[in-house]
Amino acid sequence: MIGGGPAGSFSAFELAKRGATVSVFEEHSAVGFPLHCAGHLSIRSLRNLGLYPLPKGIVENEFSAVNFYSANGTKFSVHLAQPVTCAVNRTLFDKYLAEKAEAAGVSYFLNSRVKSLQIKDGVVRGVKVIQGDRTDKQVFAQIVVDAEGVSSRFTSQVGLPRPKRDGLVYAVEAEVENVHDVEERAVEVYVGSEYAPGFYGWLIPRLDGTAKVGLATKNGNPQVFMQKLINKHPMASKQLHNAKVTRMAFHTITLGGPIKRAYASGFLAVGDAASQVKPTTGGGVIFSITCAKIAAEVASEALKRRDVSAEFLGLYQKRCMTALGFDVHVMLKIRKFLDALSDEKIDKALRFAARMGLGEALRDVEEIDFQGRTLFRLMKKPSTYAVLVYFAGLYSSANP
Repeated sequence: MIGGGPAGSFSAFELAKRGATVSVFEEHSAVGFPLHCAGHLSIRSLRNLGLYPLPKGIVENEFSAVNFYSANGTKFSVHLAQPVTCAVNRTLFDKYLAEKAEAAGVSYFLNSRVKSLQIKDGVVRGVKVIQGDRTDKQVFAQIVVDAEGVSSRFTSQVGLPRPKRDGLVYAVEAEVENVHDVEERAVEVYVGSEYAPGFYGWLIPRLDGTAKVGLATKNGNPQVFMQKLINKHPMASKQLHNAKVTRMAFHTITLGGPIKRAYASGFLAVGDAASQVKPTTGGGVIFSITCAKIAAEVASEALKRRDVSAEFLGLYQKRCMTALGFDVHVMLKIRKFLDALSDEKIDKALRFAARMGLGEALRDVEEIDFQGRTLFRLMKKPSTYAVLVYFAGLYSSANP
């Protein structure tokens, strides 16, 4: 297993449960570092994966509302009937998954950077690892699972596609103190190219008055846009004008949808390495561990059959597409729509959604990860249908 993030640890855990001997090679000195995302996750999806409720201290807040703001401050709010998402401490969450894996028998090797795959006769046979003392070590394996992240060095080595370059956005994530004028149980979302071209900004409050603030951009320096958001956005500037940044981190998000092939003989790619990320929100944890579980199931079957060929491991791709394909297709369409709208049209869209009572139509939503299925169900409501027709008109006028 390459990488000890959520995808790596969860696939290791699921494999070990099925009787496999599993080793995880993590290049950093501890699991959960560096931090790569805000940890805003669906409660329902976590529960379906057997991960909710989480141990005490991991969940920082639960949310039943979201406020959207256009670049000029127009607000559209959704208040849900019950908490639907939670914010987790990503360090503690990652450590929890690693501890579950270790309890199942997985061995972790920290300060161990995988340098390359070992390939013989077209089959991945193991990895070459550089450990803390800088010595190279060859490790043989029947199947290598690549959970390295968005860099995707090893998918290229076996001739698989990398995440689409035109689908990448560049994010900054900060932790801040002294936040004002925010709803304790609401996530704040700032949309528009003036502050986050090609994506959006966010504020995720904790119960102690601190918050996670971030944004991602298609172009430009995300840190510069962050300062602009904090200082000039009509709403964010009120919420964050006295905020003190205590930590800042940068990472890349892939929005182009899963790569077309994430398997080769003796090899499976999971998580960001396979671009298993929601194209709308950039959330990757749930999709990653959903596919990690599928990877473990297929790898376990392959080991029992003594067949690690690409032909057999192709079941992984098929099962992942069965689980995610429809929703990813819809989310790619939504992403294309969002990218096409000017700040003026986004403002009009939020105003129309509020006027049509879309917030009330969304009140009973419980599913935020599998958005295609959620949208299909919501289309039966007149207000939702009317908003979708209006949005289609905005998109058509933006793409004559």
